[in-house]
Amino acid sequence: MLAVRDIRKSFDQKEVVRGVSFEVKRGESFGLLGPNGAGKSTTISMICGLVPYDSGEVLVDGISVKGDPTAAKRKIGIVPQDIALYPTMSALDNLLFWGRMYGLKRGEVKRRAEEVLEYVGLRDRAKDRIETFSGGMKRRINIGAALMHKPELLIMDEPTVGIDPQSRNHILETVKRLNEQGMTVIYTSHYMEEVEYLCKRIAIVDHGALIASGTKADLCSRLADGHIIRLRVSRLEEKFLADIQELDLVERVLADREEGTVDIGASNETIIGEIIACTVKHRVQVLSLEVKEPNLEALFLQLTGRSLRD
Repeated sequence: MLAVRDIRKSFDQKEVVRGVSFEVKRGESFGLLGPNGAGKSTTISMICGLVPYDSGEVLVDGISVKGDPTAAKRKIGIVPQDIALYPTMSALDNLLFWGRMYGLKRGEVKRRAEEVLEYVGLRDRAKDRIETFSGGMKRRINIGAALMHKPELLIMDEPTVGIDPQSRNHILETVKRLNEQGMTVIYTSHYMEEVEYLCKRIAIVDHGALIASGTKADLCSRLADGHIIRLRVSRLEEKFLADIQELDLVERVLADREEGTVDIGASNETIIGEIIACTVKHRVQVLSLEVKEPNLEALFLQLTGRSLRD
């Protein structure tokens, strides 16, 4: 459904996307992860034809985004991170407007808007103005706008940012249902658990390059430090962190001073005894201790040196 081949993009002589390549199969749910500034949003914008790529190629169902942008865009629905709705218009009128922008005819657009309102669970609020909606309801209509023309490829950029848990769960179930019905989905999020729940294959982008891709099992098998031991401590001192880094089984130490936590990547969880000995030596009080099994978050930390929300 989508082929991204060695695309590159520079701004002010700085290359922000450096030869990214990947493919998404028809009917697949594909996760695209990257910390802030990694080039993820620019990559999505180039796929959608919003930003021209300097070199390479993007094909949507075999159609070149650069060669025939109108035909390619007809196959794409984009759910942007920012709400793309008119606040003083009703939910129904917003959907009618975007439907007409997609080229739907008068009778067709009304029927489709009613279908979409039913799908996102807001038919009873059809005539209410968007400015009266909660954040979660706005995001559901935002998704609805992208579905008006029945796209074959749905690209979702952080669709659950800043909403309540109930709305978040509704959106996740909506995305899962769309994918189960055959829609191809590209999903980006700062919440690793959402990507793990929705996506069978995942790609990680950092510093403008694709640094890993595959299934969750494939990616987790690459972990050099299979366990993450997270300590929340009374204080973080350089000598304490340095001593932990010197322990034989420790691969990596990542401290978050704001949260008062330290993530210790280790090849074996038996290292816990030596870590506790370090806290005693430096008179550091352990407030909590958690051992995380190999997962995508651990791999992301290992590959980028940052958490997904950084």
